Amino acid sequence: MNETRRALTNLDETDLSILERVEDDFDVSLETLAEELDLSKSAVHYRLNKLKDSGVIQGITADVDPLAFGLELVAITDVSVTHEAGYSEELGTELLSIDGVEQVYYTMGDVDFVVISRIQSRDQLNDLINRIVAVDGVNETSSKFVMEEFGNDGSVTENLTEQARTAVLEQSE
Repeated sequence: MNETRRALTNLDETDLSILERVEDDFDVSLETLAEELDLSKSAVHYRLNKLKDSGVIQGITADVDPLAFGLELVAITDVSVTHEAGYSEELGTELLSIDGVEQVYYTMGDVDFVVISRIQSRDQLNDLINRIVAVDGVNETSSKFVMEEFGNDGSVTENLTEQARTAVLEQSE
C-alpha cells in the first residue's frame, strides 16, 4: 500500500502566500506574483521550483468544466470486496482505471471503497457499474446520485484550518 502520510514540508508564510495565489490562478505571471508579494521575479521563480522539486506542487493543470462535456451525473458508489492480503492497492488501482471514474477512496467501515464517477447518462452509469462489478474481488455495490453540487475547487491552501496552517509553519522553525 502507498505511504499516505508524509512528513510536512518546511514552508514559510511566503511559500504559503505563493501557493494560495498559484492555486487560485495557476496562470498568474511571475511579474504579478513578485509585485503582489514584494519579491523579485527570481525569488518567486526559485521558490516555485523549490515547491515543485519537493513535491508540494505536483503539476500545473487547467480546470476543465465537466458540464461542457455533458458530464452532469455524479454517482457515489460504495464498493464491498473480498478481503485478501494486499487487495486495497490492486483493487483501488483497477477501479480508478475504469472510464468515468474520477476518484477512488479506500475506506474503513461498512464499505471498502468509495468510487466517485461522472457520466452523461443513466445508460453510461449502468455500463460503469457493470464494469465495477466485473472487477475480480468486488462483491457488492450501492450507488447514490448527487442532486446538486456546491463546489469543489480542489483548493488545498484555501481550505486549511488555522491549526493545520500553524502546524505547517511550525515545521520551518
